[in-house]
Amino acid sequence: MEHGHKDGAGRGPGGAEAPAAVEAAEAEEVGTAAGPARILWHLARRPRLVLALGHGAGGGTGARDLAALARALPADGVTVALVEQPWRVAGKKVAPAPKTLDTAWRDLWPALARPGLPVVAGGRSAGARVACRTAGELGAAAVLALAFPLHPPGRPERSRADELLGTGVPTLVVQGGNDSFGRSGEFPDGPYGLVEVPYADHSFAVPKRSGRTEEETVTMITETVRGWLRTVRE
Repeated sequence: MEHGHKDGAGRGPGGAEAPAAVEAAEAEEVGTAAGPARILWHLARRPRLVLALGHGAGGGTGARDLAALARALPADGVTVALVEQPWRVAGKKVAPAPKTLDTAWRDLWPALARPGLPVVAGGRSAGARVACRTAGELGAAAVLALAFPLHPPGRPERSRADELLGTGVPTLVVQGGNDSFGRSGEFPDGPYGLVEVPYADHSFAVPKRSGRTEEETVTMITETVRGWLRTVRE
């Protein structure tokens, strides 16, 4: 799927992230150079892939999109690993520099790869950037970028497009149509897919006046990702 094929409907936090209660099948603490990280494993019975998802700089693994994917995808043979960065595990409120986030992600990667399955690296916002920056060196099968922060709000000249364009693996961006960190029309052409979530902001919340419900929005995200993951080569 190439950028330019934007699908605003069908199957397919920067901003505040709404928490959602998701019971993890298994929690694992992993030591990293940045401190202990935590993986919340949502296990598929007959897994064919691992989808590793990091959180954003403004929230944790309870973000609505991450929680929804963790609930939905194990039934489709995808084990979902929600990754809590060390700063969140330590109870800090401010994320460290990108270099530190990347270090922790690299250090916990062997735990993500331990099941012996292809690992799709992903995350939302800052977590998506980490996945993009490290995918090639870590051997990720693909990258899922949720709410990719193309630029700081109101600062389009500070583009992070190079991170997205440099993954070197199949990549899908799922972006809110009203995301102040980058709307779909601002993204450059490149070897990646992009799906717009109508009316959604950076946390995939939609205004009441849009006529769309949060349930409809979350379903669109999960079905889009489900369909795309079926195209990832095992």
